[in-house]
Amino acid sequence: MNRKQFLVVLVLVLVLGGAGLLLLRKHTASYSQSGGSLGGKVLGEFDVNAVAQITIKQSAGEVNLAKQGDQWRVRERSDYPANFADLSESLRQLADLKFVQHETVGASFLPRLELTAPGQGTNGASGTLVELKDKDGKLLKSVLLGKKNFKKSARDDGMGGEGFANGRYVMANGDPKQIGLVSDALAKLEAKPENWIAKDFLKLEGIRSVAIVTANETNWSRLSRTNAAATEWVLENAKPGEKLDQNKVSGLGSFLGFGGFNDVKPLPKDLKELGLDKPRVVTVETFDNFKYQFKIGGQTNDENLNVQLAVSANLPKERAAAKDEKPEDKAKLDKEFKEKQSKLNEKLATEKALEGWVFVVSKWNLEAVLKDRPELLEDKKEEKKEDAKPDEKKPDDAK
Repeated sequence: MNRKQFLVVLVLVLVLGGAGLLLLRKHTASYSQSGGSLGGKVLGEFDVNAVAQITIKQSAGEVNLAKQGDQWRVRERSDYPANFADLSESLRQLADLKFVQHETVGASFLPRLELTAPGQGTNGASGTLVELKDKDGKLLKSVLLGKKNFKKSARDDGMGGEGFANGRYVMANGDPKQIGLVSDALAKLEAKPENWIAKDFLKLEGIRSVAIVTANETNWSRLSRTNAAATEWVLENAKPGEKLDQNKVSGLGSFLGFGGFNDVKPLPKDLKELGLDKPRVVTVETFDNFKYQFKIGGQTNDENLNVQLAVSANLPKERAAAKDEKPEDKAKLDKEFKEKQSKLNEKLATEKALEGWVFVVSKWNLEAVLKDRPELLEDKKEEKKEDAKPDEKKPDDAK
């Protein structure tokens, strides 16, 4: 190759390289403007505070979360309050979501990434569509969540598992040019209404008595104790021969102390639907003068029970001063009393809001109050029969 030919080739390389670089920059700039550049936010910039509705759609169904006033609610659960902690976390994750890998794929490849509209995939594998809307229902942003990316554990457990999900393929705003991998599996974003309801429930403290009434009058029982720290319970109106087994009632003191529920239903017009027409009625009274009535109905198919709740409290408005109370102690005691009553009134208002619903509660959480009266008593010991005396041996006649 002579010098002239070399210069021609060099010029061609420079021209083609420059053109390629220009096209690459143009493509990168275009992708960046759409919010899809590597390290760029998947959904671009938007006002998170303007989001007032979130819809999550999957092939099996959908869930709609809507802001009503200052509170988010779950439409599929008759507007029961939503779990704000999970909701706000998911919204923040979507706002901060960034691409770590860009994918350019054709329409025929989308099903393999499960990036097809809910219900349109092959073999039931389709995407999860998440739509963010404003208070008027106007669509602000949307993202289609596809196949999860799994990373195998460094330690092979020999079980043949696929590892743990460390990312997910997504399509932003319905644009096939905005497809890529993100480093968050977004596992909470599922169209399951029961996963989005607020699970804050009762926390019974300082239980003084528990009364259990069933359809069978002979099963009626009321147990009480002298103070919140007492471990021994007393069976009121015990019949002759009845003795309470303390081991069998040991769980009463912490009944629903950390209890929760799995799902919620509106109160039906016909209580027979949920087995609440002839319920087991459990009445719990506390040393703070709270009274809880649980109507426990029929069992669901997954080892849960339907429970209806009523709450009341008899809270004193004034403190009864002790005899010989010193003036310097009065102000302090009055302040403590006022603060305590304020907290108790707030607790009452919060728990009263749970009335009018039916809660689906695990049998395990209710185990302490599901025993009938005979099951609370000590087992009767069977009387041992005296062994019969052995026949007297006759002496040998001869040796």
